[in-house]
Parts: sequence; C-alpha cells; structure tokens
Amino acid sequence: MLTIHHLGHSQSERIIWLCEELNLPYGLKLYKRDAVTRLSPPELKALHPLGAAPLIEDDGLLLAESAAIVEYIIVKHGNGRLKPGPDHKDYASFLYWFHFSNGNLQPVMGRCMIVGRMNLPAGSPMLASVQDRLDRALTLMDDRLGEVPYLAGTDFTAADIMSVFSLTTMRLFNPADLTPYPNILTYLQRIGERPAYQRAMAKGDPDLKPLLT
Repeated sequence: MLTIHHLGHSQSERIIWLCEELNLPYGLKLYKRDAVTRLSPPELKALHPLGAAPLIEDDGLLLAESAAIVEYIIVKHGNGRLKPGPDHKDYASFLYWFHFSNGNLQPVMGRCMIVGRMNLPAGSPMLASVQDRLDRALTLMDDRLGEVPYLAGTDFTAADIMSVFSLTTMRLFNPADLTPYPNILTYLQRIGERPAYQRAMAKGDPDLKPLLT
C-alpha cells in the first residue's frame, strides 16, 4: 500500500486527491508547518534532502516531486486512468496543461509571493513584471476554461489535479484575486463538487476550508 507524506497546506494535497479519484488504498502521514517560518518540520527533512512534500513510499521506493508522483501512481497503480493516451483527441492539450501547472502557474505564483514580501514601492518594475506574468497565465487559463469544462478538454484528468492547488491553497501564501477570471471561478465550483476532492481535503487539511471563490 502506498504511503503519502503530506505537509499541511501544500502541493501534496494533489497526491491525496489523486488517490481518492482513483479509489486507491493508501496510508497518510500528516506534517505541520513551522508556526513561525511556515516551512517543513525536521521530520520531513529526515526523509528527503530537500525536506519538501509530497513524498510517497511504495514497496521500498521513496519518490518526491508531485508531477513525478502523479505519473508514477497513474501508470503503476491506476491503469492509466486520468491520463489520456497518445491516440486521444485531447492528448496534446493534456500534456500542455499537466506541465503548465508547475512550469508556469506555480512558479509565477511563487515569484509574486516573494516579491510581494519585499516591500517594493508602488510602480516598481519588478512588481509590475511578475504581476503581468501572473495575469497573463490566469487569463490564458480563464480563456481555456471558457471553451471546455476541464483543462485537457471534455474530461477531468490529472492536469486538473496538478493545477487546482495553485488556484486555491496557494492563495494562503499569495492572495491572488480571481474575480477578473469568471471561468476559473466556475471551474473551481465544479471541482469543489467532486466527492474525491472533498474527501481529500477533509483528510489532508481538515482545518482548511478550500479556497474555491
């Protein structure tokens, strides 16, 4: 059975959600962030040199990085579910949006968080640059979700599981305003109605009301 090491309010919510969607059995070990630094506790650092979550254990294997873990679980335990194959009409779109999450959206959210803590003056070129990049990423996603119900196309896939964290829980750290993006907000309501998402959030972060608005 898989063991998921989950740091509260972190990207590892993706892995719990994936296992709930696939109806896979798993063990769950919960870790709390340091109250002052909001970083990982020593127990996670003892498991992996980067001290970050998610981590999974599976039959002697220890694996990090959420995208790698998602692909591993889908192929190894999920019979390829939630990942369209190369003959599927949405295959290319799936690949794009699966990698967009950690290739574009999450990095720019992180940069906005860091720059926002630098107390830069209004009109700072650095502040304007990162905000423009975030606005463009969110606009691209909003336009996409105005065309299709899910990021890859007509079906819910792992691309959605990879992306929702940045639109929800990440806003605890970078409070992005989604009001200008009505299609994203409608999408998040759709996601919030999924029983597997509800179960995952209740198990992984019972203290958190998902930021779906």
